[in-house]
Amino acid sequence: MDTLPEDEPGSLLARALADVAEPIEDEAVTARLLDAAAEQFRQIGIKRTTMEEVAKRAGVARITVYRRFTNKDALVEQVVRREFQRYFDQFVLDIADAADAAERVEIGFASAMRAIRGNPLIGGLLTVETDSLVHSIAGDGGRTVATIARFVAGQLRREQRAGNVPAEVEVELVAELMVRTSTSFLVTPSEVVDIDDDAQLRALARLFLVPLIDPGSRPK
Repeated sequence: MDTLPEDEPGSLLARALADVAEPIEDEAVTARLLDAAAEQFRQIGIKRTTMEEVAKRAGVARITVYRRFTNKDALVEQVVRREFQRYFDQFVLDIADAADAAERVEIGFASAMRAIRGNPLIGGLLTVETDSLVHSIAGDGGRTVATIARFVAGQLRREQRAGNVPAEVEVELVAELMVRTSTSFLVTPSEVVDIDDDAQLRALARLFLVPLIDPGSRPK
């Protein structure tokens, strides 16, 4: 199963051309910078990290960082989005053995919470620097949320093509609602829902998220 979010052909072509235009060694340097930034954020937090420290940890000149990332906000955004890509990969593995679309929604919701909270970087920031993480997600013009929503919508479209989700379901809207629900639970503590309890999360998804793709399952 493809783990990349679905996108328009023009965007795919633009990304492919951009990849060709960027030398492989530049990609390696960028990856090293993202690794260095992620480790620096994990150790001392986003607020206390400077671009100079990231450059030093990566073993490159400061100007090299600024050539790839115009400022620290841009660097933080890319680090966080890369961590979410790892969540996409884990999500696909977690739902592989589910019996049907409804169970995939249940497992996927619980998987999202577990994978993101268990991520060494994002989970740590959720605990000690929630405002910085929220800013990197919500303050990027909605790009991070949109990326995750496209991924979820792609999964739902596959379910539609397989006949598991009714054709009338608006998958983009449903995906948006699912992602925003998950994000809300992640960044705002709940006194009602224990987001570390998989069984409770699956029950919540069964009650409120599954009916979004299967209207007939709504409680009477």
